[in-house]
Amino acid sequence: MSEHIEVQHELDTCGLLCPEPVMMLHNKVRDMLAGEVVKVIATDPSTKRDIPKFCNFLDHELLESKEEDKHYIYVIRKAGE
Repeated sequence: MSEHIEVQHELDTCGLLCPEPVMMLHNKVRDMLAGEVVKVIATDPSTKRDIPKFCNFLDHELLESKEEDKHYIYVIRKAGE
């Protein structure tokens, strides 16, 4: 991703398995303001399916999704209310 994205929150779900990363993300997003950005770091490969579905279902914007050193990194902007 070429543009710089300002991240207000970070959520480390490393070592947790489905459905915990998405449940933690759901709780984190609930406490965020509309338009704020959270970076999620996960080790569970199922997040490659679950986090995009979560974003799509709740209209959050998945700004970035990548894999680095066996970690899955997602950058998500909370939908407007």
